[in-house]
Amino acid sequence: MTDYLHPLAFGTFVTPSAADPRRTVELAVLTEQLGLDLVTFQDHPYQPAFLDTWTLLSWVAARTQTVRLAPNVLNLPLRPPAVLARSVASLDLLSGGRVELGLGAGAFWDGIEAMGGGRLSAGEAVQALAEGIDVLRQTWDTGTRGGVRVAGRHHRVLGAKRGPAPAHDVELWLGAYRPRMLALTGQRADGWLPSLGYLQPGDLESGNARIDDAAAAAGRSPADVRRLLNINGTFAAGGRGPLQGPPAQWAEELAGWTLDQGVSVFILSGDDPDLFRRWAGEVVPAVREIVDAERAARAADPGPASTPASTPTSAATSTATSTPAPAAGSPAQPAAGSPAQPPAGSTAQPPAGSATARPAVARAGFAVTPTPDDGVRRSNRRVWDETERPTGPAPDPDRTYTAHDQATAQHLVDVHDGLRAELAQLYDLVDQVAAGTLDAGAARSHINTMTLRQNKWTLGTYCESYCRIVTTHHTIEDRSMFPHLRAGDPRLGPVIDRLEVEHHAIHDVLEAVDRALVDFVSVPDGMPGLRAAVDLLGDTLLSHLAYEERELVEPLARLGMY
Repeated sequence: MTDYLHPLAFGTFVTPSAADPRRTVELAVLTEQLGLDLVTFQDHPYQPAFLDTWTLLSWVAARTQTVRLAPNVLNLPLRPPAVLARSVASLDLLSGGRVELGLGAGAFWDGIEAMGGGRLSAGEAVQALAEGIDVLRQTWDTGTRGGVRVAGRHHRVLGAKRGPAPAHDVELWLGAYRPRMLALTGQRADGWLPSLGYLQPGDLESGNARIDDAAAAAGRSPADVRRLLNINGTFAAGGRGPLQGPPAQWAEELAGWTLDQGVSVFILSGDDPDLFRRWAGEVVPAVREIVDAERAARAADPGPASTPASTPTSAATSTATSTPAPAAGSPAQPAAGSPAQPPAGSTAQPPAGSATARPAVARAGFAVTPTPDDGVRRSNRRVWDETERPTGPAPDPDRTYTAHDQATAQHLVDVHDGLRAELAQLYDLVDQVAAGTLDAGAARSHINTMTLRQNKWTLGTYCESYCRIVTTHHTIEDRSMFPHLRAGDPRLGPVIDRLEVEHHAIHDVLEAVDRALVDFVSVPDGMPGLRAAVDLLGDTLLSHLAYEERELVEPLARLGMY
């Protein structure tokens, strides 16, 4: 078993459909709103049904603030590496260091050739990719004197000026399946990016071994190479196969691939917002919990199976994403209508070794930190008097908490962070309406898809999300949080009463935002009213979230959800 101890990351793989560009972008924005780490798009420049991937990534970067972005994977035969190097660095600088680069050596050669690219054999494509990596890395290396010089057979860059340097060390992940590509990954790349649907049983183990051997031969640590996986699946009440079942089954299988095969980044393919919501709300937290508990247990009782291939280096510490392709380093997904098929004999079945039940982590002190209220207010109005808020019982300083206890509390903070991100998106929508780049009707439609609009308020959102997790993961009855907390500690009664009052007040403030959007199109100057409504919502929401976390994170850890 191999766990490279890379931090976990989770993302989405969105089809870059040109039929409904707005929906494509909204799925990317939703990825950020759900608190996921990255959003990726496949790259098929010869496919007219798709948006250009680099243009789409640039647009999404401007519409988001925190989510990382990557092509899944970029078609190097149609992307000259010297130009690509500057494109990547430019977008990384503009986005604040949020770009990573998935690369493929090419596939679907009829389409590539029709677009003006040269047809290459498998060996030539790998050689061209290696030369392209040289061009990229030299262009970004502004600390070295002299120009970029790569006198390759396929890529010749003789003296081009270096720069600009990206905002951070952009990582290169290769879509690799065959021996030469796997060797190149170990020698030169920062990540391995296969797709589950193109792997045969045992391919993760054998691929890891080839990459590790190549890394060691090149004087690198095997842990310098992050292991990523594109996945697809279906949620169902009963298990019907790998990633074909309830969220608890997904979580166990994905945790197994992390703990036994070293995969630390999972990217879910799909274009269904409800699929993404269940992925982020039910599977991701459960995978983190299982992996954290098992890693802690292995660290406490190390054995032959608990030792990673080597200690991760700095390259393994950033949140990353990946993308793979069917042939040696080709794009991650076949183009719509393409006759190309996965490698002969491939199967979507995952390798053996899915996780089983993991031991609990030892008790520890309480480490969940509520988000404080910064006191900044945009509006002169106040929905409530904050000085009248009751306070719950002081925590017992001698009490200890398990990892599961703290995960219960941390999930409240995570859900609230998603709501805070949605608030930032709401401000952005208003700015777009004010600038005339988005009409009020489209803004209302977008707001209605947000979690903060669709769900019962805040704690209700948390309850719905978390109760689904514990119901599927621990096979327990789903119960309401407030009655449970009241019964578990009657001293919380005044706090819960106050939170319920605030939930109703926030609902009314949200309704006022909706009315302001309607008024915006019916009065000569509705923008001041719209901004005032949104400012009041921001003040009210952020104040409430901070209060709720301050009072409930410890009781949730102490009393649980059920």
